[in-house]
Amino acid sequence: MKEITIKTAFSVFDGVADLPAEIQSLMHQAVETRKNAYAPYSKFRVGAAILLDNGKVVLGSNQENAAYPSGLCAERVAIFQAGAIYPDAKIIKLAITAASDSNPTLSPIPPCGACRQSIAEYEFKQNTPIEIYFMGESGEVYKSNSIENLLPLSFDKTSL
Repeated sequence: MKEITIKTAFSVFDGVADLPAEIQSLMHQAVETRKNAYAPYSKFRVGAAILLDNGKVVLGSNQENAAYPSGLCAERVAIFQAGAIYPDAKIIKLAITAASDSNPTLSPIPPCGACRQSIAEYEFKQNTPIEIYFMGESGEVYKSNSIENLLPLSFDKTSL
């Protein structure tokens, strides 16, 4: 038997004001979009903003459903919309913010597993890393240079 060690690395910003200007704008758009979330069940609102290589920004917020699996997370709403509207564009940067109507969300909230897999699909498709910035409703912002930090040993088309 042998053991492998997987390491991930993130950059940590004290807050939105410490981000580069382009990312501040993207995160502010994610915060505004978070307010459009349809979250009557979880009361947990998520906003996502994607910057494409063509300069366009695509937004998404979580959309819940009484039949829980039928809802969709903000990240996938934005990613799938980008893929549908701009199929040849590459996703360069993704900003995510989450807030609860019930409790303060002060720690960075990363994408869920399903969203990580969806982000990975597009990163593999475009063969270019996607910078991912994520935060709670305020406070620190984490930056990952690629989905590989959030989803090591990923499953992709080469496994099929």
